[in-house]
Amino acid sequence: MSVAGQVFALQVAVVVLLALGAILALVLQTQQSSQREARNRSVSVAQTFAHSPSLLDALKQPDPSAVLQPLAEETRRTAGVDFIVAMDTRGIRYTHPQPERIGGRFVGSIEPSLRGEVLTESVDGPLGEEVQAVVPVRDRSGEVVALVSAGLTVAHVSAPVHQQLPVILGTGAAGLAVATAGTALTARRLKRQTRGLGPAEMTRMYEHHDAVLHSVREGVVIVGGDGRLLLANDEARRLLHLGPDAEGRPVEELADLEPSVAELLASGRCATDAVLLANGRLLVINQRPTDADGGPKGTVATIRDSTELRALAGRAEGASRRLELLYDAGVVIGTTLDVRRTAQELAEVAVPRFADFVTVDLAAPVLTGEEPEGGELDLLRAAVHGIRDDHPLYPQDRLIQFLPSTPMARGFGTGRAVLVEDLSSAPGWHAQDPERASRIVRYGIHSLITVPLQARGVVLGVANFWRSEKPGPFEAEDLTLAEELVARAAVAVDNARRYTREHALAVTLQRSLLPRTLPEHSAVEVAHRYMPAQSGVGGDWFDVIPLPGSRVAMVVGDVVGHGLHAAATMGRLRTAVHNFSTLDLPPDELLARLDDLVGRIDQDAASGDGALAMTGATCLYAVYDPVNRRCALARAGHPPPALVRPDGRVEYPQLPAGPPLGLGGMPFETAELELEEGSQLVFYTDGLIEDRTRDIDVGMDLLRTALSHAGSSPEEKCRAVLEALLPTRPKDDVALLIARTRALGPDHVAQWDVPSDPSAVSEMRAAVVKQLEVWNLSELVFSTELILSELVTNAIRYGTQPIRVRLLRDEYLTCEVADGSSTSPHLRYAATTDEGGRGLFLVARLSERWGTRYTPEGKIIWAEQPVDGSAQDPDGMPQLDFFAEEGL
Repeated sequence: MSVAGQVFALQVAVVVLLALGAILALVLQTQQSSQREARNRSVSVAQTFAHSPSLLDALKQPDPSAVLQPLAEETRRTAGVDFIVAMDTRGIRYTHPQPERIGGRFVGSIEPSLRGEVLTESVDGPLGEEVQAVVPVRDRSGEVVALVSAGLTVAHVSAPVHQQLPVILGTGAAGLAVATAGTALTARRLKRQTRGLGPAEMTRMYEHHDAVLHSVREGVVIVGGDGRLLLANDEARRLLHLGPDAEGRPVEELADLEPSVAELLASGRCATDAVLLANGRLLVINQRPTDADGGPKGTVATIRDSTELRALAGRAEGASRRLELLYDAGVVIGTTLDVRRTAQELAEVAVPRFADFVTVDLAAPVLTGEEPEGGELDLLRAAVHGIRDDHPLYPQDRLIQFLPSTPMARGFGTGRAVLVEDLSSAPGWHAQDPERASRIVRYGIHSLITVPLQARGVVLGVANFWRSEKPGPFEAEDLTLAEELVARAAVAVDNARRYTREHALAVTLQRSLLPRTLPEHSAVEVAHRYMPAQSGVGGDWFDVIPLPGSRVAMVVGDVVGHGLHAAATMGRLRTAVHNFSTLDLPPDELLARLDDLVGRIDQDAASGDGALAMTGATCLYAVYDPVNRRCALARAGHPPPALVRPDGRVEYPQLPAGPPLGLGGMPFETAELELEEGSQLVFYTDGLIEDRTRDIDVGMDLLRTALSHAGSSPEEKCRAVLEALLPTRPKDDVALLIARTRALGPDHVAQWDVPSDPSAVSEMRAAVVKQLEVWNLSELVFSTELILSELVTNAIRYGTQPIRVRLLRDEYLTCEVADGSSTSPHLRYAATTDEGGRGLFLVARLSERWGTRYTPEGKIIWAEQPVDGSAQDPDGMPQLDFFAEEGL
């Protein structure tokens, strides 16, 4: 808004306020007068009606309202009031302009009037907002016997204010007309004087002018067309050393102005970033003409001091290089978890941007994952890198025992960086190896910074930065940069050291838990591989467990994760499977017990007793019987095995997929396969077939292809499978077990049915002796007769039909007695006077192993004897000394 507009608005506001004030005063005065008149009229009418002679007579009538209502209405109309109400001393109306309200209670205060007082008040009554007077009615004795109230509504009280409003509004309109005319005249005069600029433009122009003169940190000079200095701000006066009387004088006559600057300002030519020397400063001048857009002839020039900017630019460039070096160090250092490689990365990133040569010396225990012991000054040179390879510094892998006077020993011992500006005058460093020190100095290396590699308060070694190309020594800024650089590298070195230690512990633990060699077994020919992951050992495992009856159990499992936890969990599961296999359980029952064990371990871990929770595990358990060539399998969340038929066909048997171990609540199922002799079962973990770059089905197809094209032996197939499927740097560990089945022919098996007759025992002994002679095992006749007699007698006495005897000739001679009962015999200590109870002692003494396994038809009690006669004494007779000592 313009100034004239603002003045006009102010005048209008004044006129309006005056008019409103006059109207408000008129209204208030009128209301006050009307209220006073209304009260006086109400009191007068009420008193007149109260003193009426006929009022007391009417009050004595049985129905006062019938007499008083017409009288009150006539008086109300005559007096010009809105209501006259007569009432008793309780406030019950006798009269009212609205007859339906007769008999109701009066609205207002009556207590003062009952005391004989005259009361005037404003109330919100039946007729609206009212001004009323209440007066007492006295009898001839002066006692108040009734009350009379008369009044007017507020709507009738106000006086006719509108009669005076035209005068007030007319006066206001005249004032507005005068203000409008004056404003128009003022606006025209201001517009001529300001050339059409409004107040905002005038304010901004003044602020800009003041800022240019006093606040801008860049010089501004205006020179007229005649070469005179018209304007110079404060910054221009400071840069050009202009006096207070410089304005108005010709530029070329200013004595303090440099000639080169005066010539440029007086020339009037355009200039862009012209650099001139004035008063020891480098000035950057830009000059343009002022008449380009029709303005007055002349030039305007801006002057900027670039002396400090150039120095700052140099320092900023150096700081930028340092920041870039630290950034690159954060990216390059620590890409692997190898201590030596991390030290080499530190050396490579610092050459040649910070130093010409870098050596990294680490305490020998750090390389094996341990922390250095206190006071140890034997450091191994883990990394050397420089701009040339013919340097005389100690070579890599050299074990150096530094003297306490050397910068390396001081930095390692104190944990603080050491700066040696001049190596030629550093006697403590020369004392380490005077001859080599002289060669280093002659080579041109003249300055050194030694910074300790320190992480978590432990000094792991030192990093040495050597300078030869730059003539100047290292400075304090270089020392700060070296400390920051080494601090980042120290964290990476410590991480690599800790990983090395954990990896070594995990590898040692896993090697102690995995089978080093698998047992030779006549039922299968096996080959196996275990490949750790890139990130370290994991929880994959496998095993081959011999079972009685020439059978063999094969198991493979996978524990989620890597490191010590996974390796320890794997060991616990492998031990549990070994223990459960001694019970000779079917695969589904064994997995069920293993699932319960994992669940209990997880519960113990959740209760906070320190046990490690098993975060996830899978398992595949198989039992192969070479007699009937049947294999029983069950799996708990594990990939199915591959089956390679003797003709080379590869298939994946459809096995029931049980849940992973530890979930509980879901049963496991056993599937049976009949295998031809020479079939190969391939057990593996998911790390072999799963990969981020391919689907699991693709991995299984690759495994099928590799198995179909590989050689015939399990060892050849292991090698071919790993070459085809295993990546160079596997993300997960892999366990692979391949077993080629064999069969135990009929000539190695003998079987008889036994009737429930004690006399059948002698017949069985004769049949067994005959069979042993056929097998050329006559040295086992005596012990086998005793074992068989005891087991068959127990079966006839305590068991049920069917009763069968089976002999298996393999690596062991196995004697099996089966019956239809599920009761299991137990060893017990028989007293000296007992007639029985020593049979199982005899079986245990004569056999190498014995036990019981349950079948769907009942149970089998078995006993094994080595066929090489190792269980007998040198004379060929069983060792029965134990029974002799017991008084048998």
